Amino acid sequence: MEATAPIAHNRRVLVTALGITQILAWGSSYYLPAVLAAPIARDTGWSFASVVAGLSCGLLLAGLVSPVTGRLIQRHGGRPVLAASSLLLAAAHLLLATATDYPLYLAAWLLMGLGMSSGLYDAGFATLGRLYGQSARGAITNLTLFGGFASTVCWPISAFLVEHGGWRTACLAYAAIHLAICLPLHLWIIPSPPAAAPAPVKDRSKEASATDRARARFILLASIQTLAALVASMLSMHLLTLLQLRGASLAAAVGLGALVGPSQVGARVAELLIGRNRHHPIWTMLTSVTLLAAGIWLLLTSQTFVALALILYGAGNGIHTIARGALPLVLFDPQQYAVLMGKLATPSLIVQAAAPSVGAVLLGTGGANLVLATLALAATLNAGLCICLLASMRR
Repeated sequence: MEATAPIAHNRRVLVTALGITQILAWGSSYYLPAVLAAPIARDTGWSFASVVAGLSCGLLLAGLVSPVTGRLIQRHGGRPVLAASSLLLAAAHLLLATATDYPLYLAAWLLMGLGMSSGLYDAGFATLGRLYGQSARGAITNLTLFGGFASTVCWPISAFLVEHGGWRTACLAYAAIHLAICLPLHLWIIPSPPAAAPAPVKDRSKEASATDRARARFILLASIQTLAALVASMLSMHLLTLLQLRGASLAAAVGLGALVGPSQVGARVAELLIGRNRHHPIWTMLTSVTLLAAGIWLLLTSQTFVALALILYGAGNGIHTIARGALPLVLFDPQQYAVLMGKLATPSLIVQAAAPSVGAVLLGTGGANLVLATLALAATLNAGLCICLLASMRR
């Protein structure tokens, strides 16, 4: 018989524990190359692009296996899956720390991809949705507040470890952190999920119509999330370069880029304060894609209001994370939430894997203006898709 977690039903304790593990998981995987890529390239002689390609490989695999992750959380709950993510991320860091040739380095990142699939936001959201059903929205919002500090917490840790022990020591330290901190939290704090409710008997003609509507909404929502992932991944990877190509110095570009993080967290706090089930999450999603589009168009068309553009972009990106976790809870059967989150994650993660390389090609072809114009058009299309989703809900 499965042991009951010692602190099973205290939602605040659970969200805090998951928040800590999200910070460490994001900071030691997705945000790791920002600090370690250059030292790895210098130490090994591999090109910088080859080093960063490891993350793309990991994200690609994470996207491909996300549906399996969702099904596992639906069937067994989040505890074993998130615990497995701690083991996978620890193993990936151990392999990374000992990698002396490039194939072994890529193998470490593929292992990291399995850990990201089972340990980042989508798995965390699925865990909360499986536990709390439609009432998980507040917990999801709180979890994103923690995740917003991943780079703030882990970049200085990574830099300190690299400076005092080298990048291999940093990887060994993160392996120990996952085993000593994240694994116990996942095993001890996450409760077993409630038994799934039996499926109600449905009228077949009505069920077919409902299935068609649900399929259309799923396609729209998956498209919205995929385009948002494209915009966020491409812009975050190339933001400093884009700002410098448009005339900013490196110091100014770094200062302007630093506005994005606080804007994300500030928008999430605002959503937490005003959103407490007072409005449908479709409005959060519509607000997020509108802010993203407004910020990127302003960045493209004005060099005077760059700071405002990045604040708008950061705010939109911040609450989009909440919307993508909360909206499926009310659009679809909450009993299938974990499975849906796994399916929705696949195209987004695959696009995230490809977006930095696509952005580099666009930069080489047409410079900053071509990249920003492409992103502005994608963000505008996304706003249109969100309006279509809203219209489908009113039929």
